[in-house]
Amino acid sequence: MKKIGKQTIKFDNPPTILECNSIVGPKEAQGPLSKYFDLTLDDEFWGEKSWEKAESKIIKETLNGVINKAGIAVNQIDCIFAGDLLNQCLSSSFGLRNFPIPYFGTFGACSTFVESMSLGAICTEAFASHVLCATSSHFCSAEKQFRFPLELGNQRPQSSQWTVTGSGAAILSKEGSGPFVTHITPGKIVDMGIKDANNMGAAMAPAFADTLLTHFLDTGRSPTYYDAIFSRRFRLYWERHSN
Repeated sequence: MKKIGKQTIKFDNPPTILECNSIVGPKEAQGPLSKYFDLTLDDEFWGEKSWEKAESKIIKETLNGVINKAGIAVNQIDCIFAGDLLNQCLSSSFGLRNFPIPYFGTFGACSTFVESMSLGAICTEAFASHVLCATSSHFCSAEKQFRFPLELGNQRPQSSQWTVTGSGAAILSKEGSGPFVTHITPGKIVDMGIKDANNMGAAMAPAFADTLLTHFLDTGRSPTYYDAIFSRRFRLYWERHSN
């Protein structure tokens, strides 16, 4: 792999996304992407006594699911990159404690999954045959962590965002027929002084825009190169222009 431009890494032997898996909560199951999730839950507790325990169960079962779908043994996975929104990556740490695999905890808020994929791709290029990447979040535990516990009954502004209840996981591999991770462009902190805890989108938008523009400059590409561009906080689509 080699660095190109200001912040982008290009892989000489791009790792393939061998398999992926997802579990989401009831609200996500009602959305337009419902048919693409592997499992949707009817109960945000999923039989557990707390939201934090439910989140740990969600990420654990998501990892079990992706390993089963990939058809590989656990001992073939060299390391795991995973994280969540709680202090000390609590949900991931408890959810992954029975996996006998070296574990790297990651935290990038809404970018945690892509951060895990980026670091996993570097490891795959360097030494690993298979790397498992995952993240999780839970609306109820995140509200307690960053705003107000739901038990207080605080009124939420209509403009406030909702944290996803769910988990996603993917396995990167040295071998496979794709899709491939060909480039990564890590972002940097861009703080514009947003202080509204209910408006996370505005706080994250400057870093998103800066990373996207840097990627275009580093690679020499334009938005029309891509069929679609997806972000955790924005849904930006550029249809490929016909020649």
